Amino acid sequence: MPYQSVFRPDLFAGQVILVTGGGSGIGRCTTHELAALGATVAIVGRDADKLATVQAEIEAEGIRGRVTTYACDIRKEEQVIAMVDEVLARHGRIDGLVNNAGGQYRQPLKDISSKGFEAVVRLNLFGGFQVMREVYNRWMANNGGSIVNIIADIWGGWANYGHSGAARGGMWTLSESAASEWAPDGVRVNCVAPGGIESSGFDTYEPEAQAEILKFPPTIPAQRYGNVAEMSGAIVYLLSPVASFITGSCIRVDGGAPNARICWNPPTPLNGTPSDKSRPYRGFHLDARPKLLTEGITKKSSR
Repeated sequence: MPYQSVFRPDLFAGQVILVTGGGSGIGRCTTHELAALGATVAIVGRDADKLATVQAEIEAEGIRGRVTTYACDIRKEEQVIAMVDEVLARHGRIDGLVNNAGGQYRQPLKDISSKGFEAVVRLNLFGGFQVMREVYNRWMANNGGSIVNIIADIWGGWANYGHSGAARGGMWTLSESAASEWAPDGVRVNCVAPGGIESSGFDTYEPEAQAEILKFPPTIPAQRYGNVAEMSGAIVYLLSPVASFITGSCIRVDGGAPNARICWNPPTPLNGTPSDKSRPYRGFHLDARPKLLTEGITKKSSR
């Protein structure tokens, strides 16, 4: 069974779209959907083996030549410049950019080291900025294009993830600034802000953070986790022609999490389980639930 996209199969025929963090999670799913919709997808990440696995998955479905891989640490300027130049040399264009690479860990602000704070900001803000800038300067300034930056549910702050909240908030305002500066060149810049999205990323957190993740669904209006296909759909929409008058905007994919204010009383079913009335869209045929949600907390803390 191929990817079950709601968009027409040839939507991105002839286009080249660059996806950072394309080896797992949201990036992997988005790569599958874009390839299914006719795009040539240049996927970027630090782990060449993960990128090769995604490429092999797509080629196994008979979609050959639509995925190329580039090992790159987006925190390093020289690697970003070389990567963008290589994509352009191979494909001759970059029509879209999905700035998805990122990561963080759970820790109170008072305990975050300067080195740890800088590392998270450098990945989630500075790295994304470098990719945006180089794609714009080397192609989009003269040819137009669409950029989608992945941020997070940062509205009202992000306690215990202050370093990532600062970086993602910076990426949001950076996107608004770029949307204004680059619109006259035909370049649109938007964001997608995920809330609790079940993906392989859940399994990378320490046990303390995983315990908090497991408490999440009953605390938000939708009463469930989102999934990577629901994220990919929002990204694809913003890349598509129907979003041609949308720039400087953000689509939240969070089940209404920021709307669950203190005056909202979560339902408390007799059996203690969240409501199942919000039905997920599961378009990604290869998606597997993270081990955290199928096996529980199994890893030991390294802190």
